[in-house]
Amino acid sequence: MPTREDAPIRGRDPSRPPAWPAPPVLPGDDPGSIAIAAERLRAGGLVVFPTETVYGLGANALDARAVARVFAAKERPAFDPLIVHLADASAVGTYAEMEDADDPRVARLAARFWPGPLTLVLRKRAVIPGIVTAGLPTVGLRVPDHPVARALIRAAGVPVAAPSANRFGHLSPTRAAHVVAGLGSRVDLVLDGGPCRVGIESTVILLAAGRATLLRPGGLAIEAIEAEIGRLEVLVDGAPRTAELAPGRAGAHYAPRIPLVLANPRDPEAALAFVVRPGERVGFLAASAAGRAAAEAAGGPFAAVEVLDANGDAVGAAARLFDALHSLQAADLSRIVAEPFPDVGLGRAVMDRLRRAARAAGDVREEPAFNR
Repeated sequence: MPTREDAPIRGRDPSRPPAWPAPPVLPGDDPGSIAIAAERLRAGGLVVFPTETVYGLGANALDARAVARVFAAKERPAFDPLIVHLADASAVGTYAEMEDADDPRVARLAARFWPGPLTLVLRKRAVIPGIVTAGLPTVGLRVPDHPVARALIRAAGVPVAAPSANRFGHLSPTRAAHVVAGLGSRVDLVLDGGPCRVGIESTVILLAAGRATLLRPGGLAIEAIEAEIGRLEVLVDGAPRTAELAPGRAGAHYAPRIPLVLANPRDPEAALAFVVRPGERVGFLAASAAGRAAAEAAGGPFAAVEVLDANGDAVGAAARLFDALHSLQAADLSRIVAEPFPDVGLGRAVMDRLRRAARAAGDVREEPAFNR
């Protein structure tokens, strides 16, 4: 059997899961497991760990060779920077240039939202290798709100560079089982901390050199950030170099292996999306119980249905999004129809992920455009 190092990662059929056996999975609430995982990180290994957002594929952020293994395991393009996870906010000045680290907006956001699903992009110090930041002069920093994650970082004694623990462009993992199915023994160890509470990646804000720019909507509502530091500049998807500024900004991202289309069951112009043809197995991702009822009235029958939140609550929808998509992906479907979610608060992050999943299938009927 080929080793992990000489395995032909590239060139494999991307629609099939990796053929590696399962990696060791240890309970995240066991101090012994934390000690083992910390030693693996210090030795240059890849450790998967839970956060409140999604599971992360971690490497010592100060070890360029270890970080290179993250890119290889994920089949991730080198232009996509990684987020560096810290045990607490006091470490910001160690890894970010002092002018940015001392920005009062950084202190205000860290005090209000860390630990939590917020990443701050600041100008980096030289101690952070260029491979972590895709050659950019900035680095994304965050303190995760999960006891297993912070215990691991403290025990390892190093910052941890960690994208989501999935193959590039595929569904993010919110359970340890998703990681095992998607990456197998491309990783050295998985710490199981149960399902992720937030369930969608962090919000990413650029504060370098006095700017205040939203790079990626995520698990912290933009309105909450603006209430602390004022209005944010918003980048337009597709503008030059925007995909390089933060993780998850590639045009087609967060995609299941099944074609996904966005369609509103209450829109007569979208009626064809809900028609199930003979031999088709169609899945429906509903924003709410009312959305499910509307879709079933408009078409079907659906082979599988997942409801993000019965009442259409954005927090519940964000927490369930990737779990629901994983379930639909496993249901042997021909295609998935997803109901658009209201594009406010955390709903912006849900719609951002759904739009990118739809782009992977070539769907251009996105609703509504991301604007503010």
